[in-house]
Amino acid sequence: MAKINRNYLKLQGSYLFSTIGKKVREYSEKNPRAEIIRLGIGDVTKPLSESVTDALHKAVTEMGNEETFKGYAPDLGYEFLRKVISEKDFKERGCDIDADEIFISDGAKCDCGNIQEIFGVENRVAVCDPVYPVYVDSNVMAGRTGEYDAGTGRFKDVIYMPCSAENGFTPEIPDETPDLIYLCFPNNPTGAVIKKDKLQKWVDNANEKGSVILYDAAYEAYISEEDVPHSIYECEGARNCAIEFRSFSKTAGFTGLRLGFTVIPKDLKVENECLWDLWARRHGTKYNGAPYIVQRAGEAVYSEKGRKEVRTQIEYYMGNAKIILNGLKEAGYTVSGGVNAPYIWLKTPGNMTSWEFFDELLTKANVVGTPGSGFGPNGEHYFRLTAFGNREKTKEAINRIKMM
Repeated sequence: MAKINRNYLKLQGSYLFSTIGKKVREYSEKNPRAEIIRLGIGDVTKPLSESVTDALHKAVTEMGNEETFKGYAPDLGYEFLRKVISEKDFKERGCDIDADEIFISDGAKCDCGNIQEIFGVENRVAVCDPVYPVYVDSNVMAGRTGEYDAGTGRFKDVIYMPCSAENGFTPEIPDETPDLIYLCFPNNPTGAVIKKDKLQKWVDNANEKGSVILYDAAYEAYISEEDVPHSIYECEGARNCAIEFRSFSKTAGFTGLRLGFTVIPKDLKVENECLWDLWARRHGTKYNGAPYIVQRAGEAVYSEKGRKEVRTQIEYYMGNAKIILNGLKEAGYTVSGGVNAPYIWLKTPGNMTSWEFFDELLTKANVVGTPGSGFGPNGEHYFRLTAFGNREKTKEAINRIKMM
């Protein structure tokens, strides 16, 4: 008789954003005239840049000609894309990352969820709290987290690293020694960043203890301040202890195209086994590669024109972030983030729970955000808004909130 993977039964409720979608649909059905402004899910709204669409059109034409048609992509991705990533994202910043250490995929979310497959289930996992849900849930599915404790809102075998206003929403190295450490900077959901000297301490500790850092840098293009590393490989020794994830989704608006990559240096070994080899085997076995036309679009992002266009889009979103940040401060909210990241993290008023604030914001202002408790126990009494909306609607949303 067939058996199910009972670890799935340990997952708590539905995926956070599915719950939000359900609540918004139910409200819309009861209030069909309500003009809802969505500042919750971090989906982009600006169209693809001209460089990207030109590359897509050209690649589509190539796919329609026998002489230039492409079938399956190479396992690691096309050389033209990996090479330009190596040069522009890493070598220009002094990071020694070669093209053949870059694995092209359909997005950082998938890679962040799948990377745990190359590690044994006995590994102890450490996550920030609050945290992007995929890190925890993918390890729950694998059977690495132990049972869920409803009283604490935590899984028994996970090491939670509290992130609060007191520590600037950046974690301290835990007393327990984790095997796998998930770090995300600029951070989703808090918008916090980590300075290079502090990140270097994490790298040094990982090398000393034999831990592996899983570093999600999906929002690095939004960094505006000095001494904030764009890559963990800016730190000495990171090639020996870190895997990095990157995404084109928020950088270049590829949420609908799907493109990302994972970096695994060939120096990185666990139990004397090269993790590059393990991920290459997993990648080749379970994945057929991002489409040729999408990889050509990704290449266009790195052209001189493409980089300018991407910067213009990012400046637009960060303009929205400034409007939200300043507007909420004027309204008396305690707010952080929104400087090096497209996320604004606010403390709920009057000790309201994050879901109570969600309901109030939806019903009184017709604005949708994301409850902080959905990111972990330390997210309770906090709330996330995103800067990815339309400029006029963003202004309208903040005006509505001010009038509540």
